[in-house]
Amino acid sequence: MADCKSAELKKRAIIKVTGPDSKDFLTGLLTNDIDGTTLPETGSGPHTVVPSCFAGLLTPQGKILFDFIVAKSDDGYFIDVDAASAEDLVKRLTFYKLRADVEISLLGAPHRLYAIWGGSDVQVSSGICFADPRLPELGWRCVIENENSISATCEPLEEMDFHTHRIKLGIPEGGKDYAFGDTFPHEACYDQINGVDFKKGCFVGQEVVSRMQHRGTARKRIISVSAEEELPAQGFEITANGKPIGTLGSSSGSDGIALIRLDRAARALENEQQIMTGGITLSLKVPTWADYLIE
Repeated sequence: MADCKSAELKKRAIIKVTGPDSKDFLTGLLTNDIDGTTLPETGSGPHTVVPSCFAGLLTPQGKILFDFIVAKSDDGYFIDVDAASAEDLVKRLTFYKLRADVEISLLGAPHRLYAIWGGSDVQVSSGICFADPRLPELGWRCVIENENSISATCEPLEEMDFHTHRIKLGIPEGGKDYAFGDTFPHEACYDQINGVDFKKGCFVGQEVVSRMQHRGTARKRIISVSAEEELPAQGFEITANGKPIGTLGSSSGSDGIALIRLDRAARALENEQQIMTGGITLSLKVPTWADYLIE
């Protein structure tokens, strides 16, 4: 039996930022320390793993425009981002470029992005690998040019299999579990999944994020949901006693992720009201990595 699992992430894209000013350029824009590194604590990973961080680019009002993983490359940085957002992110970064000595490019073939998770004997013969810094159980990402670089001990799976794994862990992704342009980092749990560095200094939207951290004003949070039947597509309203309390995000079978108003969910549970979406009764559970409660 294969030890680890791997899947090509065809719906992700890789942007490369290079040049003498690349570090300072990204540091001044993003929510996190781009030279930070979070390595999985279980199992052994690829032989060469470069520093990585999870980060976002915000509006000046502090709402998330893009989310991605940043990893150190040999001459700059890789940005692992949703493919549907990649061209817009290139345009946004170019807008902020001004006089910075950086080059911003969207990589295509032969570069391919893989997720590798599970097991204890992960080997990659060529390419650049980096930890998925949101949670150790998510494993690694590898930018490679030859799929045979990945050890035969890894069972080849489909991209949706990785998302099933992510959904069961309750890890959100922008555009699937929360809306870009309408969600604050705390609502998307950046403070819980290593997405923001509150000590790094200024970044776009930093004042709003710092204020929410200081005041503890996040009323919406990511919650794992489950049902006794297959869940509907993302975007369905979640209600309690007919009143909205949140929105369903991505799902796999009977498991899903939702963005929920914690206070409304708490009242519904206290009053033993049915929580539903698309005519299906839901159970709510705070992800194991989170330190907040439904209250």
